[in-house]
Amino acid sequence: MSEDATVSADPRRRRRLLRRRRFRIASHSGAEVVSLRQLPTKERLRVTAPSMFTAGNMACGFSAVPLAFNHHPHWAAILMTVAIFMDIADGAVARLVGATSPFGVQLDSLADLISFGLAPAVLVYTWVLPEWHVIAWLAAYFWLACAAFRLARFNFTIDPHADKRYFVGMPSPGAAAVVIATVFALHFPNDGVGPSILLPAVISVVPALLMVSTVRFRSFRNLINPQTQQARVLTALLGVAFVVGLIFEPAPTMLVVAYSYVLTAPVGVLTAPLRRRIFGTESVAPPRQRQQSVFLPLHDDSEDAEDD
Repeated sequence: MSEDATVSADPRRRRRLLRRRRFRIASHSGAEVVSLRQLPTKERLRVTAPSMFTAGNMACGFSAVPLAFNHHPHWAAILMTVAIFMDIADGAVARLVGATSPFGVQLDSLADLISFGLAPAVLVYTWVLPEWHVIAWLAAYFWLACAAFRLARFNFTIDPHADKRYFVGMPSPGAAAVVIATVFALHFPNDGVGPSILLPAVISVVPALLMVSTVRFRSFRNLINPQTQQARVLTALLGVAFVVGLIFEPAPTMLVVAYSYVLTAPVGVLTAPLRRRIFGTESVAPPRQRQQSVFLPLHDDSEDAEDD
């Protein structure tokens, strides 16, 4: 009997042979890619747990878009708020279980582009500027373009040796929180050229510019993942205060949190000399290192070797 006939007669041997012949994914960096099918169930859950939160983030952002188009801005803002918590949770869970990966970074940025790029842009277009379509389109697209640039720059310039206490440019969830808080707190008339036009333009343009700026913003990672007992107590107290505020006064609480975060950057710059003198150099952002422009192609050493 031939080998092919033997394989056909033995279903288990045939399945093993098909598994060996199955196509495998190769990484562009040359690193070996391990299929989830090769991992035990417990390990599979561990490495996919952060991506589940990322998928929840993306689902909330995507669901906010049709809600905004159907004139439910507050429900859209609520889902975008849930997306912010999902975005915080996926990074915290990834660090907690030791499942950070380049794939997770890319997936997180794609989800953020939907939840904090597309969804706020649509919310700006459909809610705050309903009667001024050209201005609305320009403001919405400007937001989306800035969010895409900010996320692409973050992925390109990620540095494992950088100070994790700071972001370069305002993070997209923080910028989206400004729009969310304003939607919760304020109502605008459908016509007129006074505050109904000026304030929406400000809340869509200023955070967008801060996203693509090089201003340092605190990451507050020590609050999300406290390492000491004092930090855990502080995180618990702030969390309780935030939840209580959302229950009793959601709109003012969101406004205070969102706009206070915007102000942390200019206040930090203005108070840096005083803090350095009193608390030392660790209390201020370290000097930035010059990096390759994000618009230049990557330098390929292999091409130089071929030219030689």
